[in-house]
Amino acid sequence: MTTLNYIASFFAGAFFANVVPHFVHGASGDPFPTPFANPPGKGLSSPTVNVLWSLVNLVIGFLLFRRGQVSTRNIASLVVFFAGITAISLVHSIHFREKHSR
Repeated sequence: MTTLNYIASFFAGAFFANVVPHFVHGASGDPFPTPFANPPGKGLSSPTVNVLWSLVNLVIGFLLFRRGQVSTRNIASLVVFFAGITAISLVHSIHFREKHSR
């Protein structure tokens, strides 16, 4: 495995984790911040935009997952993949904790 594989594995985890909040809010009909809101990442986007954004993240995450060659045969790639999930989830928990007070 090369360094590029591990970087791809990390970002695959980050993109996969980013699917969840956008898809859940979008499919539930709730507005939620996206990069397309005004201001970006702080304002609320429509549920449709959130579903579409989640699907874009899913495709990018899948491509990075494949590029990173994440598998159960390579424990290091799994650890890096889950580190990406953990990192973006913690960033989201800090960034979005005040979204309802806006």
